[in-house]
Amino acid sequence: MRECFLVVLAGALWGGSAHADTPSAAARRLIQLTPAASRAKLLAPFTEKARSDWHYTPRTRAGLRWRDMNAAQREAATALLGTVLTDPGLAKVRRVMALEIPLGELEHSGSFRDPENYAIAVFGDASGDAGAHWGWRIEGHHLSLHFTLDGDRYVATLPQFMGANPAAVPSGIKVTGGPPPGTRVLGKEEDVARRVVAALDARLRARVVIAARPYGDIVSRNAAVVSPLALAGVPLAELPEAQRAALLELAAVFAEHLRPDLAEARLDRVRAEKPESIRFAWAGSIEPGHPHYFRLQGSTFLIELDNSGGNHIHSVWRDFHGDWGRDILREHYQNDHPHP
Repeated sequence: MRECFLVVLAGALWGGSAHADTPSAAARRLIQLTPAASRAKLLAPFTEKARSDWHYTPRTRAGLRWRDMNAAQREAATALLGTVLTDPGLAKVRRVMALEIPLGELEHSGSFRDPENYAIAVFGDASGDAGAHWGWRIEGHHLSLHFTLDGDRYVATLPQFMGANPAAVPSGIKVTGGPPPGTRVLGKEEDVARRVVAALDARLRARVVIAARPYGDIVSRNAAVVSPLALAGVPLAELPEAQRAALLELAAVFAEHLRPDLAEARLDRVRAEKPESIRFAWAGSIEPGHPHYFRLQGSTFLIELDNSGGNHIHSVWRDFHGDWGRDILREHYQNDHPHP
């Protein structure tokens, strides 16, 4: 498995062009290339119950696993990913998956940590017709990305979960087929947030740091519906301009794996909020490599990152109204199609 994944990282088993298809064409090709006996794994109903059953731990989940795809299926799956991710974004997803290799070495867990145990699921009818709503996701350990479409137009790219264990691949570990020592897949997210805290004066830092220790995980966990967490930390309106700009940069880092138009659509929702409605909070140490947690929360969104062990990250972006396209679909059904 380890040696095989070297090829996957190089791209050969991921297929050719990742940007040639419309989303529906890529999804339909993946469906057509999947034998009838396996299609039940790939296809799921476009219902909130099915779509909101998600998690970031190793478990049995809906979808067709990468391990069970042939080369043609992997090419179609890569094309589907390419309709929403940039090339660096696709590489980031690959690195999250590849971290299973050094994690398995650290745990001596053998085949339990599998960089190909990631599944794609298609929800609903990917006809591509305008007004036809459907969705898809890729999910496995430390990765859960969800997308909602109207025909071939992406209308939602949340929720989003990415994790990294190890957060920094340690030196001296044998990582054949995996990321080399020193790799920090989610390092930029940590660094930008830490830079904000470190630059604050003692008075503001005392308000931003809300607890001496982190919480053991992201507070929102894998909830199907997320409500705003307790107001904590400091509103952007009360921070110096440089730190305010850095926190908007932080939000952009959490979206930079997406196509530029989709990242901008998500960030527009952040920028539309008043600075007094967005709060930044930190828990734990501000020293690199030590346990910590932070969140950026507005009236419509929540970004969390937890590194409670010092070298094991969970991060999430949730929309209080728009996860799985809820707000857009609700408006659609209310105005045009009364039957959900």
